[in-house]
Amino acid sequence: MSRNSVVFGCGLAVALIAGWVAFPRALYVKQQQPIEFRHKMHAEKSGITDCAQCHAFRDDGEFAGLPANDTCAGCHSDRIGTSPAEAKLVDRYIKPGQQTPWLVYSRQPTNVWFSHSVHVRLAGLGCTDCHGNYGDSDRVRPYEVNRISGYSRDIWGHSMSRLGRAPGDGMKMSDCEDCHRRHKVEVGCLGCHQ
Repeated sequence: MSRNSVVFGCGLAVALIAGWVAFPRALYVKQQQPIEFRHKMHAEKSGITDCAQCHAFRDDGEFAGLPANDTCAGCHSDRIGTSPAEAKLVDRYIKPGQQTPWLVYSRQPTNVWFSHSVHVRLAGLGCTDCHGNYGDSDRVRPYEVNRISGYSRDIWGHSMSRLGRAPGDGMKMSDCEDCHRRHKVEVGCLGCHQ
């Protein structure tokens, strides 16, 4: 093996490591959610079995987004436990009537129109099909935002290679197209883009 081959091989290895390990760590910055929230604990203690009990649809059938504090206040108008997260929720957000400033993992670009109602009610998809098994989480994970695009890492997925992705790991256009192909549903560009 020639010296040039060894130098090339070492350079290639350094470039691959930089591209697949160092670059993603530099590209994304982590931010903590305003409150430590535990989906699993809420499901077990309150008997919530359906995401729509908190993440509801509006009267017109469209997704209303993150739960408003009115939803949380149904149980947390006053403190019922001793956790610092609940104290913060009640004292800082519910009692003063301030909405909790959640960081949204799945916010799509502004030119994308997505109807949860069509996908959940009409097509019968489950929340985990796109969002993964987030409802079984014991901890709220950090929000990772792309320094360049401003979008959450959840849009791209957690692996830069996108190989071996778990269901719900990524919400890129190609993920939507793959799902439409699997379900044999044709949608033109203007079906999703405005």
